[in-house]
Amino acid sequence: MNIANLDLNLLVALRALLEERNVTRAGERIGLSQPATSAALARLRRHFSDELLVRRGNHYELTPLGHALRVPAANACSVMERLFSSRAHFHPETEERVFTLLASDYAVAVFGARLARVLHAEAPGIRLHFHQMPATIVSATESVLGGVDGALMLHGVISGYPTVELYRDEWVCLVDGENDTVGETVTMDDLGRLPWVVYQRPYDAPVTHQLGMLGLDPRVEVSVQNFGLLPDLVRGTRRVALAQRRLVAPRAGRTGLRVLPCPFPAAPIQEALWWHPVHRHDAAHIWLRETAARVAAELDPAPEG
Repeated sequence: MNIANLDLNLLVALRALLEERNVTRAGERIGLSQPATSAALARLRRHFSDELLVRRGNHYELTPLGHALRVPAANACSVMERLFSSRAHFHPETEERVFTLLASDYAVAVFGARLARVLHAEAPGIRLHFHQMPATIVSATESVLGGVDGALMLHGVISGYPTVELYRDEWVCLVDGENDTVGETVTMDDLGRLPWVVYQRPYDAPVTHQLGMLGLDPRVEVSVQNFGLLPDLVRGTRRVALAQRRLVAPRAGRTGLRVLPCPFPAAPIQEALWWHPVHRHDAAHIWLRETAARVAAELDPAPEG
């Protein structure tokens, strides 16, 4: 399809109609009259050969295609907004801008907080939004990554996009300080008999997968989607967790936990800032990438087991 033949204003109308599910509210949102919004809906219906919105009693519902188009329409609008907000020059001391980064709570705690402090000091008009990584990052990378400024993410999740390498980390075993069933080191036998608390997200290589490749079937008592909860779910129990050293080691002594070397060669951790090529020449984004690299260079050296 030749995009030159399309009225791109229809994209804005499409997003509003799919999200509001109401012609009047969609029009108010984008500054169109009710007749103009109805006309846009009619054109969209002809283009897609689908009703998109169907009346059910006193409200509208999305058709299956309408549901399928909702997220891509929002992401396409985000890409357009970022594309047309690009500038040849950027002055962090005076400019105002919002940067949106996808990140796990681990990445925010270890790196994002430091980046936010630097932006606070050097670019007071900059706002930083961290969003949880969506499960669709693998299956819909183009639309997801195109709708934000970047993603703080490990290697191995996606590929084929530009990156700024940030820092390395390693997996360690976390146990309660009073757990006398574990000696000075954790053994593979310990991992097989102890109950587990694990971080579980659809796009990650979970602990169960790593251990399964070693012939172990861990007994998972608790699973969460937040790395920061692992210490609380280990404390006062016989559970074991696999966590990142940079996240848990600084607090372990104060929280009554022990951080022990992992007894098997766990997958390495290399955190990077991934970004869509649409941002390549945007001066503001170049500044963000350079600042992220500088903040990463000031982190403590990579931990050693």
